[in-house]
Amino acid sequence: MAQRRVTDFYARRRSGPPAVLPRAKVALRTPSPAKSAAGTPFSAPSGLSGSRKRARPAADLARDAPAPRARRRLRLPPPPAPEPDGAVSVTSPESPAPTARDGRTRPATPPADAPGDQVPVEDRAAELQACLRHARLLGARVQALKSRAREDAHVATPTQPEGQPEEPREKVPAYQRFHALAQPGIPGLVLPYKYQVLAEMFRSMDTIVSMLHNRAETVTFTKVKQGVQDMMRRRFEERNVGQIKTVYPTSYRFRQERNVPTFKDGVKRSDYQLTIEPLLDQEPGKVTSQLMASQLLQRRHIFSQNLVARVKEHHKAFLATLDPPMEVPEDQLTRWHPRFNVDEVPDIEPAELPQPPPTEKLATAQEVLAQARNLMSPRMEKALNDLVLRTAKLSSPESPCPAPLASPPTSPSTVSSALKGVSQALLERVRAKEAQKQLAQMMRRPEQEQRLQRLERLPELARVLRSVFVSERKPALTMEVVCARMVSSYRTPMSPGDMEQHLQLLAELLPDWLSLHHVRTDTYLKLNKAADLSDLTARLAHRARAEGL
Repeated sequence: MAQRRVTDFYARRRSGPPAVLPRAKVALRTPSPAKSAAGTPFSAPSGLSGSRKRARPAADLARDAPAPRARRRLRLPPPPAPEPDGAVSVTSPESPAPTARDGRTRPATPPADAPGDQVPVEDRAAELQACLRHARLLGARVQALKSRAREDAHVATPTQPEGQPEEPREKVPAYQRFHALAQPGIPGLVLPYKYQVLAEMFRSMDTIVSMLHNRAETVTFTKVKQGVQDMMRRRFEERNVGQIKTVYPTSYRFRQERNVPTFKDGVKRSDYQLTIEPLLDQEPGKVTSQLMASQLLQRRHIFSQNLVARVKEHHKAFLATLDPPMEVPEDQLTRWHPRFNVDEVPDIEPAELPQPPPTEKLATAQEVLAQARNLMSPRMEKALNDLVLRTAKLSSPESPCPAPLASPPTSPSTVSSALKGVSQALLERVRAKEAQKQLAQMMRRPEQEQRLQRLERLPELARVLRSVFVSERKPALTMEVVCARMVSSYRTPMSPGDMEQHLQLLAELLPDWLSLHHVRTDTYLKLNKAADLSDLTARLAHRARAEGL
């Protein structure tokens, strides 16, 4: 049984005569189907009579008539904007004629619209004017919204009084300013960065206090400070303790106590220390002296809720400044206002902590004597005065009685026995020179003090430098080599940078002995070994004394 062909199946399915007759295939050439004649009879070549392939009729090479188009060309509607002359045209006379795919020019087709379908110029002008009025109305609305936004921002920002100067604010890092925006998850009642740091400090402080309290040990601020700083790697001061007391007043009891046992050399037992005692919420009929983990969690939750309540107060004040004002119940508030900057909430003011009682400190010897006189009884004071009078009479009976408990004043003109025979003018010059030196020391700048210290080291450094050149046996050495040798040879430790500054000063003061030569990126030192070293050290010492005056 012969196999049924697919092409025959489609031919049998279609009713009526076939639209296109089968065509024979020409050997060595496959012409376009469009150029084949529709009425060409089927004739198979002799060589392909027994083949199963469908034979195609031979193409008529002499026929060059163009084939009809398979699809209708789509045309776009004319543009809505009118031309200057009022006519609507699809193609302009200046535009080139369209071309077909085979490169031949085809005639331009007339527009599809009839002349009666064109829109009048008056209707188009009215439509454009209406669009212009609508655009102007939208622009006016945008300007009104912008002005309202500026007014709201101006009202929300507190203005500085004219009489008070604006305080310089320290720029906060970006990870603190935008901390609330970087929180993962759904936006909620996020705390500012500084409030979260304070909550972490309270957690660390409560942990340290619970450990010391459960061991029945006196909790002092010194012990808590060291433990909190080790846990957080952040400074913990009394100001932070005051902030914790402001947020959670019933968490601790603070006192100033003495005679607290300490094991540090810097803290005396008699000094006042700030002690911390946790306040436990004991249930009625139950006595507990231990700070348990459940209580720590409860206290931490209370502290966090107090912080959120403080932020809610600032948020409520912000909502009252809006136009129109807004009021949201606190129990229904789940997130902050989008324009409320959480990280710019003001810091918590620290509460006052107990201070040690003031102790009177004696600064001068006269105050010590006055304090001792006040402590003596009248009879003891009278006895001391009588003793002074008797000793004064025994030592010099002719001299008048000096005042009790008073030493004779010493006149500046009196000269000790060691300076006997020395000229008074010489003493005056020495005293004047000493006063001038003290005045220069009091008015000396730090740069001058550093230069004088370097000048005092130069004589010894000059001897070390000469020994380095003698041991190296070279006329010139680099700065790095000389600094390394002198640092290892000098008696006191010094960095190579400081040693280089000393060598530059030495070359500045003694250019005939030490010279610096810059060759490319290196600096070379050249020394005059024929110079007298003792003369050089004397010159350096004289220069140091001259600048020290």
